[in-house]
Amino acid sequence: MAARIEHLVTSGTFSLDGGAWDVDNNVWIIGDDHEVIVVDAAHDAGAIADAVGGRTLRAIVCTHAHNDHIDAAPELAARTGAPILLHPDDLPLWKQTHPDRTPDGELADGWVLAVAGVELSVLHTPGHAPGAVCLHAPALSALFGGDTLFAGGPGATGRSWSDFPTLVDSIRERLLTLPGDTVVHTGHGDTTTVAAEAPHLQEWIDRGF
Repeated sequence: MAARIEHLVTSGTFSLDGGAWDVDNNVWIIGDDHEVIVVDAAHDAGAIADAVGGRTLRAIVCTHAHNDHIDAAPELAARTGAPILLHPDDLPLWKQTHPDRTPDGELADGWVLAVAGVELSVLHTPGHAPGAVCLHAPALSALFGGDTLFAGGPGATGRSWSDFPTLVDSIRERLLTLPGDTVVHTGHGDTTTVAAEAPHLQEWIDRGF
Protein backbone atom coordinates (compact mmCIF):
# COMPACT_ATOMS: atom_id res chain seq x y z
CA MET A 1 0.00 0.00 0.00
CA ALA A 2 1.26 3.45 -0.90
CA ALA A 3 2.57 5.75 1.77
CA ARG A 4 0.26 8.51 2.96
CA ILE A 5 0.28 11.52 5.27
CA GLU A 6 -1.92 11.60 8.36
CA HIS A 7 -2.56 14.65 10.51
CA LEU A 8 -3.31 15.02 14.21
CA VAL A 9 -3.73 18.25 16.19
CA THR A 10 -2.78 18.27 19.87
CA SER A 11 -3.04 21.11 22.36
CA GLY A 12 -0.84 22.25 25.20
CA THR A 13 1.56 24.96 26.29
CA PHE A 14 4.66 26.48 24.72
CA SER A 15 7.09 27.79 27.34
CA LEU A 16 10.30 29.75 26.81
CA ASP A 17 12.11 32.71 28.33
CA GLY A 18 9.78 32.74 31.33
CA GLY A 19 6.58 33.00 29.30
CA ALA A 20 3.89 30.44 28.49
CA TRP A 21 1.33 30.36 25.70
CA ASP A 22 -1.51 27.97 24.83
CA VAL A 23 -0.86 26.39 21.44
CA ASP A 24 -2.26 23.85 19.00
CA ASN A 25 0.40 21.73 17.32
CA ASN A 26 0.33 19.69 14.15
CA VAL A 27 1.59 16.14 14.47
CA TRP A 28 2.38 14.46 11.16
CA ILE A 29 2.36 10.69 10.62
CA ILE A 30 3.94 9.39 7.42
CA GLY A 31 3.68 5.76 6.35
CA ASP A 32 1.30 3.00 5.39
CA ASP A 33 -0.72 0.30 7.12
CA HIS A 34 2.43 -1.36 8.45
CA GLU A 35 4.99 1.25 9.45
CA VAL A 36 5.13 4.99 10.11
CA ILE A 37 7.31 7.89 11.23
CA VAL A 38 5.95 10.56 13.57
CA VAL A 39 7.09 14.14 13.06
CA ASP A 40 6.90 16.20 16.29
CA ALA A 41 5.39 14.31 19.22
CA ALA A 42 3.48 17.20 20.76
CA HIS A 43 1.58 17.27 24.04
CA ASP A 44 -0.40 14.01 23.99
CA ALA A 45 1.48 10.73 23.72
CA GLY A 46 -1.71 8.72 24.16
CA ALA A 47 -3.49 10.37 21.26
CA ILE A 48 -0.45 9.95 19.02
CA ALA A 49 -0.05 6.30 20.03
CA ASP A 50 -3.73 5.71 19.27
CA ALA A 51 -3.26 7.27 15.82
CA VAL A 52 -0.28 5.02 15.16
CA GLY A 53 -2.30 2.02 16.30
CA GLY A 54 -0.73 -1.37 15.74
CA ARG A 55 1.72 -0.13 13.13
CA THR A 56 5.46 -0.15 13.74
CA LEU A 57 6.74 3.31 14.67
CA ARG A 58 10.14 3.58 13.02
CA ALA A 59 11.17 6.93 14.49
CA ILE A 60 9.99 9.99 16.36
CA VAL A 61 11.50 12.90 14.46
CA CYS A 62 11.84 16.28 16.18
CA THR A 63 11.94 19.23 13.80
CA HIS A 64 13.35 21.26 16.72
CA ALA A 65 13.41 21.15 20.50
CA HIS A 66 10.95 23.78 21.64
CA ASN A 67 9.00 22.11 24.40
CA ASP A 68 5.68 22.08 22.54
CA HIS A 69 7.20 19.90 19.81
CA ILE A 70 8.96 17.39 22.07
CA ASP A 71 7.05 17.22 25.35
CA ALA A 72 5.35 13.90 24.51
CA ALA A 73 8.34 12.31 22.77
CA PRO A 74 9.79 10.33 25.72
CA GLU A 75 6.42 8.84 26.67
CA LEU A 76 5.67 7.94 23.05
CA ALA A 77 9.10 6.32 22.79
CA ALA A 78 8.47 4.35 25.97
CA ARG A 79 5.12 3.14 24.65
CA THR A 80 6.40 2.10 21.23
CA GLY A 81 10.13 1.47 21.48
CA ALA A 82 10.76 3.98 18.69
CA PRO A 83 13.95 6.08 18.76
CA ILE A 84 13.78 9.85 19.21
CA LEU A 85 15.85 11.72 16.61
CA LEU A 86 17.02 15.34 17.02
CA HIS A 87 19.66 17.56 15.46
CA PRO A 88 22.46 17.95 18.06
CA ASP A 89 22.48 21.75 17.81
CA ASP A 90 19.15 21.71 19.64
CA LEU A 91 20.33 19.67 22.62
CA PRO A 92 20.49 22.73 24.93
CA LEU A 93 16.82 23.41 24.23
CA TRP A 94 15.95 19.73 24.63
CA LYS A 95 17.57 19.63 28.07
CA GLN A 96 15.34 22.47 29.26
CA THR A 97 12.36 20.13 28.86
CA HIS A 98 13.91 16.70 29.38
CA PRO A 99 17.07 17.10 31.50
CA ASP A 100 17.18 13.39 32.40
CA ARG A 101 16.39 11.86 28.98
CA THR A 102 18.54 12.32 25.90
CA PRO A 103 17.44 11.66 22.32
CA ASP A 104 18.33 8.24 20.92
CA GLY A 105 19.92 9.44 17.71
CA GLU A 106 21.02 12.48 15.78
CA LEU A 107 19.72 14.10 12.63
CA ALA A 108 22.15 15.65 10.16
CA ASP A 109 21.77 17.60 6.96
CA GLY A 110 21.57 15.29 3.97
CA TRP A 111 20.57 12.21 5.90
CA VAL A 112 17.71 10.18 4.47
CA LEU A 113 15.02 8.45 6.50
CA ALA A 114 12.93 5.76 4.83
CA VAL A 115 9.46 4.51 5.68
CA ALA A 116 6.87 2.62 3.65
CA GLY A 117 8.96 2.95 0.50
CA VAL A 118 9.27 6.73 0.80
CA GLU A 119 12.48 8.64 1.43
CA LEU A 120 12.56 11.77 3.58
CA SER A 121 15.67 13.93 3.25
CA VAL A 122 16.80 15.93 6.26
CA LEU A 123 17.38 19.63 5.58
CA HIS A 124 19.08 21.57 8.36
CA THR A 125 17.24 24.90 8.47
CA PRO A 126 18.48 26.89 11.49
CA GLY A 127 17.00 30.21 12.49
CA HIS A 128 13.86 29.48 14.49
CA ALA A 129 16.10 27.20 16.53
CA PRO A 130 19.76 26.29 15.96
CA GLY A 131 19.03 22.64 15.24
CA ALA A 132 15.80 23.09 13.32
CA VAL A 133 15.30 20.68 10.44
CA CYS A 134 12.74 20.05 7.73
CA LEU A 135 11.99 16.73 6.06
CA HIS A 136 11.53 16.69 2.29
CA ALA A 137 9.63 13.79 0.75
CA PRO A 138 9.74 14.30 -3.04
CA ALA A 139 7.58 11.25 -3.75
CA LEU A 140 4.79 12.82 -1.70
CA SER A 141 5.46 16.39 -2.93
CA ALA A 142 5.70 17.20 0.76
CA LEU A 143 7.86 19.14 3.17
CA PHE A 144 7.47 18.73 6.91
CA GLY A 145 8.67 22.13 8.00
CA GLY A 146 8.18 22.41 11.75
CA ASP A 147 8.24 26.10 12.62
CA THR A 148 10.63 27.17 9.86
CA LEU A 149 8.00 28.30 7.35
CA PHE A 150 4.28 28.94 7.74
CA ALA A 151 1.41 30.02 5.55
CA GLY A 152 2.14 33.73 5.40
CA GLY A 153 5.69 33.94 6.64
CA PRO A 154 8.68 32.52 8.46
CA GLY A 155 8.71 31.16 11.99
CA ALA A 156 9.16 33.40 15.00
CA THR A 157 12.62 34.66 15.91
CA GLY A 158 11.90 36.96 18.83
CA ARG A 159 13.03 34.61 21.60
CA SER A 160 16.21 32.94 22.79
CA TRP A 161 18.14 30.64 20.45
CA SER A 162 16.59 32.21 17.31
CA ASP A 163 17.94 34.52 14.62
CA PHE A 164 15.98 36.17 11.81
CA PRO A 165 18.76 36.56 9.18
CA THR A 166 19.71 32.91 9.68
CA LEU A 167 16.10 31.85 9.24
CA VAL A 168 15.72 33.90 6.05
CA ASP A 169 18.87 32.30 4.64
CA SER A 170 17.54 28.82 5.48
CA ILE A 171 14.21 29.50 3.79
CA ARG A 172 15.80 31.11 0.72
CA GLU A 173 18.50 28.52 0.19
CA ARG A 174 16.89 25.28 1.38
CA LEU A 175 13.12 25.61 0.98
CA LEU A 176 12.28 28.07 -1.80
CA THR A 177 14.54 26.10 -4.14
CA LEU A 178 12.17 23.10 -3.89
CA PRO A 179 9.50 22.52 -6.55
CA GLY A 180 6.72 25.07 -6.31
CA ASP A 181 4.02 22.45 -5.84
CA THR A 182 5.70 21.12 -2.70
CA VAL A 183 3.14 21.21 0.11
CA VAL A 184 4.55 22.59 3.35
CA HIS A 185 3.10 20.71 6.32
CA THR A 186 3.67 23.17 9.13
CA GLY A 187 4.13 22.85 12.87
CA HIS A 188 1.07 24.98 13.57
CA GLY A 189 -1.88 26.10 11.47
CA ASP A 190 -2.65 25.50 7.82
CA THR A 191 -0.48 23.98 5.13
CA THR A 192 0.91 26.09 2.30
CA THR A 193 3.08 25.55 -0.77
CA VAL A 194 6.51 26.70 -1.79
CA ALA A 195 4.99 28.58 -4.73
CA ALA A 196 2.57 30.44 -2.46
CA GLU A 197 5.31 31.70 -0.15
CA ALA A 198 8.23 32.31 -2.54
CA PRO A 199 7.02 35.67 -3.94
CA HIS A 200 6.90 37.20 -0.46
CA LEU A 201 10.48 36.66 0.66
CA GLN A 202 11.58 40.25 0.12
CA GLU A 203 8.49 41.53 1.94
CA TRP A 204 9.47 39.48 5.01
CA ILE A 205 13.02 40.80 4.86
CA ASP A 206 11.83 44.40 4.58
CA ARG A 207 9.48 43.99 7.54
CA GLY A 208 11.95 41.99 9.59
CA PHE A 209 9.34 39.25 9.73
